[in-house]
Amino acid sequence: MRFDVVTLFPRMVDAPLSESIVGRARERGQLELGFANPRDFTQDRHRTVDDRPYGGGPGMLMMAEPLFRAVKSVKKRGSLVVVLSPHGRRFDQKTARRLAARRHVVLVCGRYEGMDARFVAAAADEELSLGDFVLTGGEAAAVAVIDSVARLLPGVLKKEEAPVLESFTGPLLEAPQYTRPSRWRGKSVPSVLLGGNHAAIEAWRRKKAQALTKRKRPDLLRNTEA
Repeated sequence: MRFDVVTLFPRMVDAPLSESIVGRARERGQLELGFANPRDFTQDRHRTVDDRPYGGGPGMLMMAEPLFRAVKSVKKRGSLVVVLSPHGRRFDQKTARRLAARRHVVLVCGRYEGMDARFVAAAADEELSLGDFVLTGGEAAAVAVIDSVARLLPGVLKKEEAPVLESFTGPLLEAPQYTRPSRWRGKSVPSVLLGGNHAAIEAWRRKKAQALTKRKRPDLLRNTEA
């Protein structure tokens, strides 16, 4: 699979995705990552990529043409172009699985006060948002999306690391987990986890996952019921 990221700051995406699991996936050729900088597609000597919004208002907007040309430079037949925007549908695990089935995804990172709406209408297949909060740009969102999708690609995770029981792979949060030592600062690991009875362990984990989800994320249960 390949991601191409349209961004004014490629290093903000490249650096964190050069480490750990995703970095190894890139080294093995399981994931390709490319970049297109809108400044390289400007047509003036100042390499201008932003301007003031028509009608007034604070800040600057990214101009349509440099963005459009940058996307065009990496887009190919079958590409999915995703604009990272607060206007988009919220990104979740279901969306990550859908993107993981694609061969090529182009992520477009906004900056400043956003981007010319005509570009979004002309070039975007969809818009995605990480949530209801403000970032200085789309680069952090791009890192999160690529990281989430990459770990779903075949062979990226070892078999024992596969995300079968993780939070958001189903309707429940993951049950609490513990490691050595069995007693830490006066607190002990639940005895059921030490007994080796796998059926009892699974029943305990299911019960704890339900209780944890009800207490911390009841909206997930409501969504399941709906």
